[in-house]
Amino acid sequence: MISIEGQMGQTQKSQSSASSFKRLGRKYPFIRYGLPMISLTVFGAVGLAHLLQGSKDITKVKEDQEWEILEARKALSRTGPIGAYKPKKISLEDELKALQQKVDINDYEYKKIPRPNEGKSS
Repeated sequence: MISIEGQMGQTQKSQSSASSFKRLGRKYPFIRYGLPMISLTVFGAVGLAHLLQGSKDITKVKEDQEWEILEARKALSRTGPIGAYKPKKISLEDELKALQQKVDINDYEYKKIPRPNEGKSS
């Protein structure tokens, strides 16, 4: 009997606390609507900041690795292997002449482009 009465007392307490929460929600609508919305906004901003910071950290690590590779390449070029490659000097005039030799603008033929409704026979 005692355990049944104890359980009934607990259910009444939980029902009364739930009804008091509903009553509070009706009396103060900020608690029911405003507080959850503001908390979602704040926690969402904090979560996004955390994710963006992780992305920035990854980018920084990649940039540091690329910088180390670049520094190693500079060191190699001082000693020899990379400095051995020397590109030839190219002028725009030489490139223009080579292009003009490849393409002859005076020798061309006319090609008729069919109209969209010309291919259909009615």
